[in-house]
Amino acid sequence: MKGEVVRYPALFCLVLGLTMLLWSGVSPAAAGELPAEVAAPAADGRPLELDSAAYRELLRELVDEHGFRQAQLEQWFGGVTIQGRVLELMDAQWEARPYHRYAAPLHAWWNVGNGRVLLKRHAGLLDRIEEEFGVEREIVVAIWGLESNYGGQSGSFRIFRTMNTIFAAYPRRSEFYRRQLIDFLLICRELELDPRTVRGSYGGAFGQAQFIPSSYRAYAVDFDGSGRRDIINSVPDVLASIANYLRHFGWRYGEPWYAELGPQLHDPRLTEAAGAGRRGVLPRPVIEQAQGVELPPSHDNRPLRIVALEQAGGGHRYLAAYPNFQAITHWNNSFRYAMAVIELAEKLGAE
Repeated sequence: MKGEVVRYPALFCLVLGLTMLLWSGVSPAAAGELPAEVAAPAADGRPLELDSAAYRELLRELVDEHGFRQAQLEQWFGGVTIQGRVLELMDAQWEARPYHRYAAPLHAWWNVGNGRVLLKRHAGLLDRIEEEFGVEREIVVAIWGLESNYGGQSGSFRIFRTMNTIFAAYPRRSEFYRRQLIDFLLICRELELDPRTVRGSYGGAFGQAQFIPSSYRAYAVDFDGSGRRDIINSVPDVLASIANYLRHFGWRYGEPWYAELGPQLHDPRLTEAAGAGRRGVLPRPVIEQAQGVELPPSHDNRPLRIVALEQAGGGHRYLAAYPNFQAITHWNNSFRYAMAVIELAEKLGAE
């Protein structure tokens, strides 16, 4: 079971990938596939300033508080340069696209077909995960599919370089990525990995589950009994870690995911909530009265979010997002991502 994924010939994968990009209206460059030297900010290729106060303090903490050797750290950090493409992608993320363009390639027939094959292949494993973590198998497999093409594409960026790039040259997220760098080096020590060789996303996520380092340390689990939490190679660890994450943020088996509200909102309170992002929550009775609908109950009467999803013909599709939907937004702070996961899960379970 360990490391099992459905794999296609390389040429077929290339054709599928290019088709997905063209279908979504996104060029390969916009999707982050062009090398950094094609279109990079002026910072591209600049060496890290290891004598700066920020790096001196970081290296001191790694030595004094975490037991790393100074010589080893200098070997790892020395020669690392800023990757301009990472800085570009931090300001042009895929989830910012309209929902109909964002979701279409993610729900393509090959993604659905691959997921259905894997649901059957790992049925016994998923039985155990549902029983222990209380998360529906279709949701777990859908996130696996969206994050890494079911383990087939875990990212092409050397994430030690990407995290250093953001720490050193992207001030808005610098402090967060300082923590990620420390956690990443601790993980590499735990798993006996060379940090310079681990590949992942431009945001520093890695493995088939695409956890950022702090999420790995908090939520990854050893589910194959190997004594290691291996989200790079172990399918049991990958799927159980996804389920454990969602459980931690309130997922409840069998509870509603969302409810349709129609193409228009009929009350200013709903419109205001739809524009308020994660803060846009309302009690279920208020939504029912304002929109003239009947909604299933929410666990512990928790409030619901109002979600607006852009449609291809113009206008929006409005939803009431239940706590399970909201749990997915802790994974990725995007309503579009959460709904793409849910709709893929619905397609996987439609057979």
